[in-house]
Amino acid sequence: MSEKMNRRRFIRQSVAASAGATLGMGIGNKPAEAAKSTRQGALDESMNRGMPVGKIGKLKISRLISGGNLISGWSHARDLIYVHDLMRHYNTDEKVMETLELLEEHGVNTIVADPSERPYRIFPKYWNERGGKIQWIAEGHPTLKDLKTDIKQSLEYGASAIYIQGVIGDRWLRSGHLDELGECVDFIKSNGVPGGIGAHMLDVIIESERRKYNADFYVKTLHQSNYWSARKPNQNRDVVDNDADNYWSMTPEKTIEFMNKVDKPWIAFKILAAGAIHPREGFKYAFDNGADFICVGMFDFQVIEDCLIAVDTLKTMGTRQRPWRA
Repeated sequence: MSEKMNRRRFIRQSVAASAGATLGMGIGNKPAEAAKSTRQGALDESMNRGMPVGKIGKLKISRLISGGNLISGWSHARDLIYVHDLMRHYNTDEKVMETLELLEEHGVNTIVADPSERPYRIFPKYWNERGGKIQWIAEGHPTLKDLKTDIKQSLEYGASAIYIQGVIGDRWLRSGHLDELGECVDFIKSNGVPGGIGAHMLDVIIESERRKYNADFYVKTLHQSNYWSARKPNQNRDVVDNDADNYWSMTPEKTIEFMNKVDKPWIAFKILAAGAIHPREGFKYAFDNGADFICVGMFDFQVIEDCLIAVDTLKTMGTRQRPWRA
């Protein structure tokens, strides 16, 4: 057996053992169309691994979605200034592809990631050289001067769906350019893939619904506020201007109330407040309060435990107020 296979087996066995205890405690290349078709045709396998799935358009998506910040090297580390570099040094291209394989082995068939150099390089290599099937939901990073080029590039590199990233949605709302979000959604959908809108500010979603932009799905932050580094009374800036980097959902109760009325799929993100909340608590809070999917950044050593917690949470949850919209 190769050294790589031994290493991956060790990760799976050791994490699975610890996860069982944790559950008890409660604590430049473009992918060919053939490769993309093969990925999509094999996604039913996820259900055989115990991970429930939902649908956005024709896409079958695992309820637990991997976040892509770990791949791109971004982090929310409060005042720990070294963490970006630590993540980039740990998550080499080889480590990223091992992590993608581990995600798929445990039923996670979708990842959200930005349209940047590393995903552009790694995803096609993973699909074409390793036979990977994971779907990529791309963050859209258009500019007001050019709404289409960024979206086109993600499509060329194999994105299965695209949404306009939350920071952009927030800023365009504040600058009076929200209608451009609707134009972007129309353009994404005209290319035959689901188009969505992301936000930290609830008003982005409220206005998108009121103005009938007809997004296929929303990507909105949701996390509880009872963690030690949560927003303080004197911290009233919008999330994108939050220098302390310690909150991402300013009005969770209002978000839950409004999203109850929205009949589109909802991917909740920052549900762990960037690592401040344990998955056992954060997963339950998000699913109980209406999220159809949760997007969670995971290192390789977190994948198995998070998958077990997600499956267990979905199996044991009671009736929730918001119907499943996906």
